[in-house]
Amino acid sequence: MKTNIYFILGFVALALLNSCGKKYTETKPEYRNITETVFASGVLVPENQYNLTAQSDGYLISLNFEEGDIVETGYLLAEIDNKTYDINLLGANQLLDIAISNLSPGAPALKQIEANLLVAEQKMKQDETQVERYKKLYDANSVSKLEYENVLLAFETSKANHKALQENYKLQEQQAEQQLINQKTQSGINKVLQGNNELRAVIGGKVYNKFKELGDYVRRGEIIAVIGSPANLYAKLSIDESSISNVRVNQQVIIQLNTDKAKNYKGMITEVYPSFDIQTQSFSCKAIFTDSLDFLMSGTQVQANIIIKDKDSVLVIPRKYLDFGNTVLVKSEGEVKVETGFISNEWVEILSGINENTVVQAEKK
Repeated sequence: MKTNIYFILGFVALALLNSCGKKYTETKPEYRNITETVFASGVLVPENQYNLTAQSDGYLISLNFEEGDIVETGYLLAEIDNKTYDINLLGANQLLDIAISNLSPGAPALKQIEANLLVAEQKMKQDETQVERYKKLYDANSVSKLEYENVLLAFETSKANHKALQENYKLQEQQAEQQLINQKTQSGINKVLQGNNELRAVIGGKVYNKFKELGDYVRRGEIIAVIGSPANLYAKLSIDESSISNVRVNQQVIIQLNTDKAKNYKGMITEVYPSFDIQTQSFSCKAIFTDSLDFLMSGTQVQANIIIKDKDSVLVIPRKYLDFGNTVLVKSEGEVKVETGFISNEWVEILSGINENTVVQAEKK
């Protein structure tokens, strides 16, 4: 029993010795004018950046650029060997020639109807003459009424036949015109598709990435290169979903490049993108540089502080005095829970729990 008492007393003495050995720094909350910011990380992205993608399947038979090249709008960057489009265009052009010939004055179908029309017109005139002659004979009682009506019926029949042939001619001509329109459209479509074998710069710029080499087989939709503005880069920033509601267009931003953290660049929020990025689990915004950017490397990692608002006469403590669970160590009292507002890299806004006369401590490290 005595052994256990000695052990406990020894443990307590050791704990008191360790406690006495700790050293603390002390401070009191103070009122300061502070700037509230939202932290964001991101990358440099060229303006007008786009992916040059394959529009057909096939082998790359020419590749006319390297990373870092400056290319003009419309410049031929690559060619894909896809014979299907060439064959389709050839067939469409041949059918177009036939459609054009079917509307020409010597088109066989129209010529045949014209010949039938001529015969029908002669027959109609002949029957009309017969009607006039039989009418006189009928009036003179030289032919019967039945004979006159038979001649009249023959004239009406030939007139109807002539009218039908005229309508047939118009229909044939209309069908030929429709066929011509269809073949012109098909030929145009195939010409555009054939053009998909040639990849040109949609917008002039700098080639930042090259993903394929000469002779590679590519499929439609695969990215061959990334092109963007050679002079204008912006920061694409990722914002935590708990902070995005505070971010607005035209807010100022202080940006640091990871390549030179000693230098700050001023910028401004110009866009807050409306969709949530599942991969990064964050929202995004665009910040342009209002200072001159002297490092123009796409993909450079950046850190930024978006200035939300300035606050005057705010009760704050240095951030190192705030412990987990929003507690502070108060001299002669121990841990006290506080309500915090804005938290920056340096300062914590105190809303309640302690006041400007409270002495808070932090273990000296």
